Amino acid sequence: MVRANGAVSLRELARVVQTSEVTVRRDVRALEAEGLLDRRHGGAVLPGGFTRESGFPQKSHLATAEKTAIADLAAGLVEEGEAIVVGAGTTTQELARRLARIPGLTVVTNSLLVAQALAHANRVEVVMTGGTLRGSNYALVGSGAEQSLQGLRVSRAFLSGSGLTAERGLSTSNMLSASVDRALVQAASEVVVLADHTKLGADTMFQTVPTDVITRLVTDEPPPHDDRAATELQALADQGVEVTVAGAAAEAAPPRREVPLPGQRRTTHPTTSLRSAGALAAEPPDRRVADLRRR
Repeated sequence: MVRANGAVSLRELARVVQTSEVTVRRDVRALEAEGLLDRRHGGAVLPGGFTRESGFPQKSHLATAEKTAIADLAAGLVEEGEAIVVGAGTTTQELARRLARIPGLTVVTNSLLVAQALAHANRVEVVMTGGTLRGSNYALVGSGAEQSLQGLRVSRAFLSGSGLTAERGLSTSNMLSASVDRALVQAASEVVVLADHTKLGADTMFQTVPTDVITRLVTDEPPPHDDRAATELQALADQGVEVTVAGAAAEAAPPRREVPLPGQRRTTHPTTSLRSAGALAAEPPDRRVADLRRR
C-alpha cells in the first residue's frame, strides 16, 4: 500500500489488514529498521519521504474519512457573501465541494480541483490566479500566480500542506507551491489550516505559514494512543492557534452551514461555540492534554 500510494495512515493499514493499530505500529517500526519505509506521525511513507511529494492520485486515497470530517467543520466557518482564498490540496478540494452551497461567495484559488468543484455553483464566483500548471497536484504556481495575488484582500485563507509542527508551522515539499501559498496568506486577514492527524509533527522542506500567522487549525481526532499528535496539538494551542477537532463534542465545534438549494426549505441549526486556544491554554496542562486526547 505504501509503495502504491506513497503514504498511508496507520488507521488505514489496520483496517486493511484487519488488526490493531498497536500491531501495525510494531510492524511499521520493523520495516523502518530494514530501510523499507519511513515512519511519520500516524502513518508511514516511502524512504526519502521528507523530500518526496505524492501526486494527486496517491493523496486522494489517504485519510479520506478524516478529510471529509475536516471539510465539514471548515465549511461552517464561512459566511454568506464572503471573499476567501482556497489553496491547492485534496482536503481543500473537499472543502470546495461544501462551499458550493453557500451563496454570494467569491473564491480565489490557484487550484484547478477547487475551481472544478465550484464550477456549477451558480451563486459562487470563482477567480483563478495565473501561473504555470503543476500536473502533480493540478495547481497554478510560479511568478504569474504570485503576481495575480498582489493587491488582493480577503477575509480568510484556507490552506493545506504536507506537514504541520508547532515549531515551524505549515510546510510543503515543493518550493513553487510554498511560494504561492505564502502569497495566498498575504492576501488574507485570517489563516485557517486544514490538516489531518497524519500531518501533525511532520516537517517538510519549505515553510509556507509560520505558526504565529496561523489563526486556526481544523484537524481530525488523533487515535487515542497517538501521544505525539496530542502533544503537537497542545503545543500549537499554547502558541495561540485555535484548534478545532473533528469528532469532538458539539460544544467544541462550529456549526456546519447548510444553505438550501433553490426550492428547498431552510432549516435552522443551533449555534455552537468554538473554544479558543486562549481558554484551552488557561487550563492546567494535564487537563488540557487530557481534553485534547478526549476530543
